[in-house]
Amino acid sequence: MPVTDALERLISALIEALGFELFELRLVGSRSRPTVQIRIDRLDGGKVTVDDCAVVSRAVEARLDENGSLGDRYVLEVSSPGLERPLRNAADWQRFVGRKASVSSPALNGREEVEIVAIDGDPGAEVVLVRDERGQEQRVALADVKDARLAFHW
Repeated sequence: MPVTDALERLISALIEALGFELFELRLVGSRSRPTVQIRIDRLDGGKVTVDDCAVVSRAVEARLDENGSLGDRYVLEVSSPGLERPLRNAADWQRFVGRKASVSSPALNGREEVEIVAIDGDPGAEVVLVRDERGQEQRVALADVKDARLAFHW
């Protein structure tokens, strides 16, 4: 099911007022029992906790119940983007300078784990400087990145 602009605006504004960013909103399930999947991030850059998810869940549930657009049989799931979160835009790359990422790009000849060193360039033409495991640095245009997510090793 597609997420409506009105639903996204409603949830995004509510979450932002609580100090969070709407990272992802998906509406799955059936029309008779929709599941609203929300992934949040903290605006202050901190880690999302279970308590944060509970606060957001209670607030969103109250607003959805008040709004009534999903009926009374919806399921609400609130979580963080996770330890291996996707890097979607220049702000994400900038936020995680110094961290390791698994990046797929033709500029890297496929997928490679790298350290994010820096990001620069004009909006829409950003370039990230990465360092591979051999210590070699390379500049990769964000437009050439097919997929990127933080790397986490247990």
